[in-house]
Amino acid sequence: MQIISKFIYHRLLGWKVTGFNDYDSVKKAVLIAAPHTSWHDFYIGVLLRSCLKIQANFVGKEALFNPFTGWFFRMLGGAPVRRSANEKQVDAIARLFENRDVFRMVLAPEGTRKKVDAWRTGFYYIAKTAKVPIVMLSFDFENKENCFSEPFYPTDDIEADFKFMRAFFKGIKGKIPEFS
Repeated sequence: MQIISKFIYHRLLGWKVTGFNDYDSVKKAVLIAAPHTSWHDFYIGVLLRSCLKIQANFVGKEALFNPFTGWFFRMLGGAPVRRSANEKQVDAIARLFENRDVFRMVLAPEGTRKKVDAWRTGFYYIAKTAKVPIVMLSFDFENKENCFSEPFYPTDDIEADFKFMRAFFKGIKGKIPEFS
């Protein structure tokens, strides 16, 4: 499967990977992929994951992981979130990191494919609560490039941390540039 993915990703689509490349050294992390402007990000991400042979995960509500569809979502790297009545979503997701040897949760900081002025903050608090780094991953459609950042551990200065993270994505154009 990796050979086919590499052929499609590199040869047919013309994409390349740059930046941090010691993926095996980062067993647990929150990966933020941006800019998220189109459904095309999904298959580029799936091809990238296959090319690099890295496990990448996402979370979903427990109801998605029923006997009929659960196997499919788990196969794609999904993990069900089980919240107790008095547990916050951030805590429930952070707990997933405790129970796994490898867990790299991928999400879009914008929370949507449309243009946003401010990123959502959940990913940041998940990383802090789980005590895992954030790895930034660009989806640069203009240059057909996915670039990984070095792992970054959030500090207690959310304003400075967001400024640092947003700088990584400065000038990157998504599939729909006006949403970037």
